[in-house]
Amino acid sequence: MSDFSSDDLPIQPISKLDEDNTRRTNEQPLSATVADTQAPSPQRSNKIEQIRKACHDRDCTNVISLAKTEGGLINDDVRREAWPLLLGCDGDLIGREADWAKLPKHRDEEQVDLDVNRSFVYYPENEPQQRIDARKRELSDLIVGVLRRHPLLCYFQGYHDIIQVFLLVLGAQIADRTIARLSLLRIRDFMLPTLAGAEVHLHLLPAILIKADPDLCRHLSGATRPTPFFALAATLTLYAHDIEEYGDIARLFDYLLASEAAVPIYLFAVIVMSRKKELLEVEPDEPEMLHSILSKLPKPLDLEGLIQKTQTLFEEHPPKSLPYHVWSRISSNSVLKTTHSISALSQQTVEHGEELFLKQATEIRRQERRKQLGLRAQILFRRYKRPAGLTGAAIIVAVVALYFGRPTTGSDWLTTASETQQRIWSTVRSLLFRS
Repeated sequence: MSDFSSDDLPIQPISKLDEDNTRRTNEQPLSATVADTQAPSPQRSNKIEQIRKACHDRDCTNVISLAKTEGGLINDDVRREAWPLLLGCDGDLIGREADWAKLPKHRDEEQVDLDVNRSFVYYPENEPQQRIDARKRELSDLIVGVLRRHPLLCYFQGYHDIIQVFLLVLGAQIADRTIARLSLLRIRDFMLPTLAGAEVHLHLLPAILIKADPDLCRHLSGATRPTPFFALAATLTLYAHDIEEYGDIARLFDYLLASEAAVPIYLFAVIVMSRKKELLEVEPDEPEMLHSILSKLPKPLDLEGLIQKTQTLFEEHPPKSLPYHVWSRISSNSVLKTTHSISALSQQTVEHGEELFLKQATEIRRQERRKQLGLRAQILFRRYKRPAGLTGAAIIVAVVALYFGRPTTGSDWLTTASETQQRIWSTVRSLLFRS
């Protein structure tokens, strides 16, 4: 899969690539509000024109700027042009992907089926069951397709919530050519073999809070240590699992796709700080209660206000400035560092994403092996605490005896040292492993 790089590849509004998906059951895009059914205001019309021109010119910088302003990308028609651009998609990718139906079955397909059956709960509204069933088949095809084409990816529960939004906004064909890049280049950390990649994102939260609101951070320390898992469901699914209004989640995706991968955690920090009064009423020695509160988003959400506050927080305390060395400890293969700019993302290919995936998975396996070895060493130390102390004393005695009884010639000294080393390790093994 290649990336766009020239300026002479215009994006057509609702191109023929997606003509089948524009003929939806509803005449209006799913994000349409009462205002959308009426003639747009001059201000909205002007913004739509600006976004479409930026998409046509492949001016990603301007699209990013407009996506972050109030109202985001306005409606689904505009999003069909802008989202692929924000993900760095080439304008002509249809047909380049392998026919997934002929590929081997992915190991996670049974879980996909279970989750797809639970989809489309909150939106779209008032659709006949036949249409909902058709949407579920489309959603299943999209997810299974990307998993079979890229079998190294590991499905996670909640992935279907994200892809559901892409399906409803973009239609099946455009979504099909964007979600591989989304999966491998934007949310790759969440699709690794373990949750270790996602935990790295969560570890940013206490560092953000201590910079922005030290008192609140200290109050929540019992709930945030060692890992603030209460933020996992929301950030793992880019909030698609928790936000029930279609217009809100589509608007939020405008902002998130125009931002670095660390921004969802910054948004969660803003949500936490917005609940400061409520949280301070709970005793700090009740982490379970705090965890229960924090694991659910407040309702209603002032989404535009939260987005603007998130952007301010991110600019005032960017990831590199966070304490506890959290940023320096993050792998250079993590999306937290490989999505630092959309222009950098546009230069990355899906194949590059797979390479980064394999490197990061290898790093995680090594880290987990080190942790396991450390844990085994602690268990061994506790079990043989007394013999280990005796071993230490034996080593000291042996070294002292060796020093005072060493011969004068160099060769004899080396021979004696080697023999003594063997005797010492023989004593250590007998002390550690005796029953």
